[in-house]
Formats: sequence, structure tokens, C-alpha cells
Amino acid sequence: MTTQYAAIPILRAVNPSPPPDGATLDEPRLYFNKELSWVDFNWRVLALAMDERTPLLERVKFVAITASNLDEFVQKRIGGLRRQEAADVRQLSDDGLTPTEQLRQLHYATTQIHSRMTALWENELKPRLATEAGIHILRYADLSAGQRALLHERFHAEIYQVLTPLAVDPGHPFPFISNLSLSLAVVLRNRKQRTTHFARIKLPRPRLLDAPTTGEENGEQVCLIPIEQLVAAHIDELFPGMEVVSVHPFRVTRNADVRRDEEEAEDLLEMISAELRERRFAAVVRLEVDKAMPEYDRQLLVRELNLRPEDVYEVDGLLDLTCLFQLAGANWPALKYAAWEPVIPPRLQLEGESKDIPDIFAIIRQGDLLVHHPYDSFAASTLRLLEEAAEDPQVLAIKQTLYRTSDDSPVVKALIRAAEKGKQVAVLVEVSARFDEANNIEWAQILENAGVHVTYGLVGLKTHTKATLIVRSERDRIRTYCHIGTGNYNPKTARLYTDLGLLTCRSELGRDVVNLFHFLTGYAPGQRYEQALVAPEHMRTRFEALIDAEIAHQRQTGDGRIIAKMNGLDDKRMVRHLYEASQAGVQIDLIIRGHCTLRPGLPGYSDNIRVISILGRFLEHDRIFYFHNHGKPITIIGSADWRTRNLTRRVELAVPVTDPALQQQLIDILQAALNDNRSAWELDAEGYYRLRLPAANEEVREFQPQMMEAARRRSE
Repeated sequence: MTTQYAAIPILRAVNPSPPPDGATLDEPRLYFNKELSWVDFNWRVLALAMDERTPLLERVKFVAITASNLDEFVQKRIGGLRRQEAADVRQLSDDGLTPTEQLRQLHYATTQIHSRMTALWENELKPRLATEAGIHILRYADLSAGQRALLHERFHAEIYQVLTPLAVDPGHPFPFISNLSLSLAVVLRNRKQRTTHFARIKLPRPRLLDAPTTGEENGEQVCLIPIEQLVAAHIDELFPGMEVVSVHPFRVTRNADVRRDEEEAEDLLEMISAELRERRFAAVVRLEVDKAMPEYDRQLLVRELNLRPEDVYEVDGLLDLTCLFQLAGANWPALKYAAWEPVIPPRLQLEGESKDIPDIFAIIRQGDLLVHHPYDSFAASTLRLLEEAAEDPQVLAIKQTLYRTSDDSPVVKALIRAAEKGKQVAVLVEVSARFDEANNIEWAQILENAGVHVTYGLVGLKTHTKATLIVRSERDRIRTYCHIGTGNYNPKTARLYTDLGLLTCRSELGRDVVNLFHFLTGYAPGQRYEQALVAPEHMRTRFEALIDAEIAHQRQTGDGRIIAKMNGLDDKRMVRHLYEASQAGVQIDLIIRGHCTLRPGLPGYSDNIRVISILGRFLEHDRIFYFHNHGKPITIIGSADWRTRNLTRRVELAVPVTDPALQQQLIDILQAALNDNRSAWELDAEGYYRLRLPAANEEVREFQPQMMEAARRRSE
């Protein structure tokens, strides 16, 4: 049937011109801008909040996610381009833009999405919460007398003592404004001395306060008020004897792209700790202000924070919409997606008396296991493997990479128990995982105190690998068991992100993972691997060889075929290789959740390449690579995208899945994604993403619900 498309009004950030005739594969117009493509990805996230088919409170959550993503983008990407601009970097992006040109385009793109996000919340979602769910986000002026009286008591009991007004005058320099904190800018006048003064108040959390009813209101209503409204209403009490001229909220965003001199680093932990300190005091790259803030207040902030006019974002509504996570996390099931409980894969289901239950090692010896989170249970598979290994007297050693994990991590607890029982436990904690550095340093110290051998990653390379190695003494031999995944060892995100994990005791993979850990913890730069694809040494050349093989198959038999699912694609060499494959006639489908610099469907270059992006209730995070190989398929899963940072600046691991049944499961996943007509966006050569819709009388094929149903069927 003819594909239908949704008419969701989205501003396209990418705006490329066509390449000239006969252009080489280095031509800049063959590539989308990576940063602008990232903004386009966030338009797709925001589209989930615009979509009437999304449950109301989930729409609110997607607004909060968009706001959080924009915060991170401004800190990392705009901050990084600012540093390049200041250093007069002349290297052009793949699409031929200077840092200054990119910043100019990004300013327009980010202000547009910021404005649309705020308008969506203020003009549509907030009113609908009130009318459809009885959830009211009020201004102080909207409160009843009874609500004001109760909040007045709360202000004095819980908030007044916490507030710290910071004045600015010759004896009090302009205060340090912490990153992403919400503040009030207060302008005061001393009538006697006829002087004007400025003060800043940092606002505490939680952001949204209950405005309880007192009997005269409908008891079924939920009323909330932003804390800045309550503090502003009591501002006179903080400055007795002064006339309050104006009170307006503002928020600053600081550069998170600090300079790291890894070549000079002797102590990685010390270097990262210094980076955290530097980031705390890094330059401000964005100032968000209430649209009604007077020019005097605004100019004072711009001057004191050393900003340019274009760094100021006017907000016509609530500042810092990440506070909507507080709303989205509330227990209103009727306003959310139907609850999903991950299933236990059939081979891991526990039945009968405890003495009859096989250990997980016996199960793995029967054949490889492939788990797909959050459809399959993380606790019953990956976590069970670690917990049984910690208790099993036959286990001699456990080695694991930790990139990100949860605050109260059962994974870390299992590793500590293993060390306490005398097993050799070695953990590589990646302390340079962006925005998780402090948390990872703390976990590393806890592990060290428990007797775990901890290494902190490699200078110059971020370790993004997701791998666990378990060494076990069995009757006839020493056997290795491995978990190799696409996602972090984090039980919380395992319920939100889609990821794959392979549980195996294949000896050849065990040898590869042993060698990988020797490389990570010791000195083994010339390490060799039988089956594993390891970056930065071998992964790129292995993938390029697989693409070349499909080109050869296409020329010989006409059946060249590649399908790849990943989070992002921006490596120019890989894009060129895909263009060459397309020019040879290889049929290529790419399922890329985030940014993509490849331009599909360009005549003569990428006629045979199609790109879709799938977004839904879960974050698509797994990486799957399929090569037809003339009917003998090669299927690979791993931690790496085809991005330059993954292939050249990180330690990554990908492995082939060789069991025919598991290969078919991966192929079925890819095919279901390609057939999606409900949540898939098609990218065209001009940079437009169009959301597919089922045609009239066509069956709805939505990828993530299909994966949920497939998991249910497997568990039965």
C-alpha cells in the first residue's frame, strides 16, 4: 500500500544544497551537518510530545526529555564549538562549515525548538492536564485565600531558612551562579539613599510544590505551584527596608567541554577530578530569562556573566522544563503507557524445587542466550549471572567494565560480595563517562575499599565496552563465561533503553574477552582477537572489509545486502564506504535513532540507501549489524555506533552471533523495525524526516509493541 505520512509541524534544522555533478565522495554537500542533525533528532523527540496518540503524561515526559537533551547539547556541543571559535580553529566540519558558521545556524535552530517546546507546554499540555486530569499548575495569583495561607506557613517552616539572598555591591562581588540552577534576579531600591541594587536568590528543590486545598475547592483537584512563584510572593520579607523593583527567574548553562590534556596526564583519576572542578567554573554559554524581565536586569546579567546578546534565550512561560520529570514520575497510570513488566526468557525460568533448578552456567553450556531488554528481564538474566557468579564457589574470577550504573547498584553489590568471598574481581570503571564522572569515581572508591582491583580506563581512550568475563573451575577444565552487551550495566535504564546481551561460553569469544581485559588492565597494545571486533585497533577495518565483501557479492551474484541499526552515524570514512557500496548496487537499510550525516537517496551516490529513525516509549539503544554474505548471514552486536568517536577514540567491543536461531531473532528484530508504519521516520536527501502512518485499512505495525509481543510469545 502507499505509505502515508504525518503532518507534524517540525522545523527542519538541516538545509543542504545538492552536490554538483560529478562530485567526489569528499564533496561537503554529500554530508549533513552533525550538530544540526542532532537538533533534528530532538525535534523528533518533541514530536512525541506533540503527537495526540501519545498518552498525556507521557507527552509531558517527552517535553522534559527534550529540555534535558537541549541542556546537554548546549553544554557539550555549543560549548565545544565556542572553545573552537575562541581558539581560532580553522578545520571545517564534514559539510564544510567553520565553528562560527555552525554556531550561527545552531543558535537559530536551538532557539526555535526551545520556543516551540515552551509553547507546547504552556498552550496545550498544561491546559489539558487541568481540564482532562484535574492537574493544575498555578501562578500565585491563581491561588485561593486558603491555599495562600497554607503555603505561607510552608514558606516560613521549610523554605525561608534555606534561602540565601546574595547582594551585589562594592563589598559583595557578583556571585558564582552554578550550572543549570534556577535563580531569581531581584532589583531593589533604597529610597533613603536613592540607590538601586541587585540580588540573586538560588531556588531550592523540589521545583513544583503542592498547593493543598482547604475544603472550599474541589478535593479531587491536584494543584501545584512553581517554587519561584511562592518565593517571589514573599520577596519583601527577605529584604526588609528595601523597595522591590522587580523579581524574575533566570538560569545559566555552562560549558561542559573543558580542555583535557591527556598526553600530559600521569594520573587519570586526578585529571578527571580536575576536569570536574574546571567544568564547575567554566564559562557560561547560555542565559535563559523570563521574557518579562526588564532590560536593566537583563543587561546586568549579560555584563556580569560576560555574555553576548545571542546567548540570551527569552522564555515565554516556565523556565527549565526538566522540572516536568517531577510531574511525569507521579502515579497516574491512566495518563501513561500501559505498564510493561519484562519477561523471563524461557530457558532462564525457575521451576520446581530449588534442588532441581539448574545454575545459570549449566544453562549457558547448553547454548548461547540472547536477551533483549527491556522486553527480557535484566534481573533474571544479566544480573542473575553476576549474582550467581558472586556466590558460586567454583568461580575463580570476575572481570567487568562499568561505564554507567545506577545509584543503588545491585551490580556493584554483587561484585563486592564476590571480592569478599575471596574471588579475584577486576573492574574497569570509566571515570570519564560524561556527566557521570563524580558518580563513577565514588563507585570506584567503594569497590577498591572492598578489595576489588579497580582500573580507571586508559589515558586518551574512553572505555565504552560492555563486557563481563567469569572464570570458573569445572571438573575437566577452566571455562570462561561472558556477557557481551550493547548497553550499560544499569538495572534502571535496562527498563527504559532497548539493548541486547549475549550470554555465552564459546571458547573463542572467551579467549577474545580475556585478551581484551589484559589490554585494558595491563600493557598489551598488540593484542589479537579471533572473532571479536575491538576498537580502536581493528573494528573499523573489520567493518570496512564486511562492506567490501558485500560489494564483491553484488558484482558477482547481485545479492549484496546490509542492514545496520545504531544510535548515530557520522564517521566520514564509513559514510564513504556506504556510498561506494550503494554505487555498486548493494541494498542498504540503516535504522539510526539519532543524528545521521549520510544523505540517503542522492542520485548516483546513495540511490540504494534508505534511512529510518524509530522513537517510542523506550530509547532505542542497541546496535545490530547484518551482512547477507551470499546467503550465509553475518550478524554482529556490540557497543559501538559508526561514529568517529566510537571507532577511533574509544575502546569498543562487538561480537558475531553465530547460533542460527539467535541470528534469526536478530534478523526478525531488524525486519520488524524496517516494517514499522507507526513510529518510524524516513529521512530523505533534503534532510526531511517524515513520520510513517498506516494507510487506510492497513494493519498497524509498531516496532516496540511488536517486540513486547514477541517477548511474551518467547516466554510462553
